[in-house]
Amino acid sequence: MRRISWFNATSLTLGFAFLYLPMIVLIVYSFNSNKLVTVWAGFSTKWYGELFHNEAFLDAAWVTLRVAVVSSTLATVLGTAAAYVLVRGGRFFGRTLFSGMLYAPLVMPDVILGLSLLLLFISVGLDRGMLTIILAHTTFSMAYVAVVVTSRLVAFDRSLEEAALDLGCTRWDAFKSVTLPIIAPAVISGWLLGFTLSLDDLVIASFTSGPSSTTLPIKIFSAVRLGVSPEINALSAILIAIVTVGVITTSLVSKRAITKRQREENRAGP
Repeated sequence: MRRISWFNATSLTLGFAFLYLPMIVLIVYSFNSNKLVTVWAGFSTKWYGELFHNEAFLDAAWVTLRVAVVSSTLATVLGTAAAYVLVRGGRFFGRTLFSGMLYAPLVMPDVILGLSLLLLFISVGLDRGMLTIILAHTTFSMAYVAVVVTSRLVAFDRSLEEAALDLGCTRWDAFKSVTLPIIAPAVISGWLLGFTLSLDDLVIASFTSGPSSTTLPIKIFSAVRLGVSPEINALSAILIAIVTVGVITTSLVSKRAITKRQREENRAGP
């Protein structure tokens, strides 16, 4: 086994410290009994109790969760369909324009995208609320889903589909029974990416949200402008824990699926 050099070890240590040390400090100070977040006065969990009695934060969290689930699901369906058309649709009129418009949200500044969506909603007479946030988040999330799914479809062995068609399956049955299970890890990754982007979004949501549909990032940003409170530290620590559990669970499930597939391939081999 190759030993890690001191340079690589130092680089990894500094890199991980730069990424995760602020999060660790935030989690530690979320258990601070002092109302001043930078002055340690002892261990306490009272701010977590205060957080669960804060109706404003709870309402914003519920809005954010619903928006993230719905928008990421819509983005996954639309992004997967768009990726399938790009990879399997062959050459058709407007293909270059279609792919360019699909990937435009990846490079477009959030301010421009949020402002353009705001003008669109105003022009069609659509009141800003949860629906407009869902539509906005679906717009930019589906581009990321399309990129992830496209990369998997490009490497997909089409002979598997052709074999299913030769056995009497329709194209829909072949896609449902053969293609979709194989590209499922990419589809799930796209959904998780869209879900994370929706949870994290502040700029676009600030343009498309209404008075009764304040998301959690907007609420936190508004509260931080008046000063960081211990409740915000507690809320951030909970979000970090949820994301950590989700990432670990997804990694374990993906690893188990890959291991199972390798075993099946080994059994089916010569």
